[in-house]
Amino acid sequence: METLQFVHSGWAYIVLLVLVIATFNALIKFFSGKEYSPVDFRFSLFALITMHIQLLIGIILFFSKDYFSTIKEVGGMGEVMKNSALRNLIVEHPLTMIIAVALVTIGYSKHKKKLVSKPKFKLLAIFYTLALVLVLAKIPWNLWFN
Repeated sequence: METLQFVHSGWAYIVLLVLVIATFNALIKFFSGKEYSPVDFRFSLFALITMHIQLLIGIILFFSKDYFSTIKEVGGMGEVMKNSALRNLIVEHPLTMIIAVALVTIGYSKHKKKLVSKPKFKLLAIFYTLALVLVLAKIPWNLWFN
């Protein structure tokens, strides 16, 4: 269990780095009017892959920690929602990260259908930026710098 938590936490640094690179790459190239290249494709693909791997690790971790017993022990979901730490751990963090992965997936899928560079970068910039904002909002920073 501790190894899985370590992998999830460590991989998060890679996910964040790759997502930041892919997002800023799309934003810079969209606003500068650059042509879409294989490197841009790789940045967006690596962001997609790392996010999905992190999601899988997170799902395994979520179910292996047996939060359902925790919910029962504290008196149900009503009590979980009253406790900010538990609410973040059991509800907010997982849900927000799933939404972020969905945004990256949608942005990646939609950008592949475009034939011209500007719309490709626009889609990547919009969806990856939204995902990055969500990820930054729900990273447990207190655990990262503890």
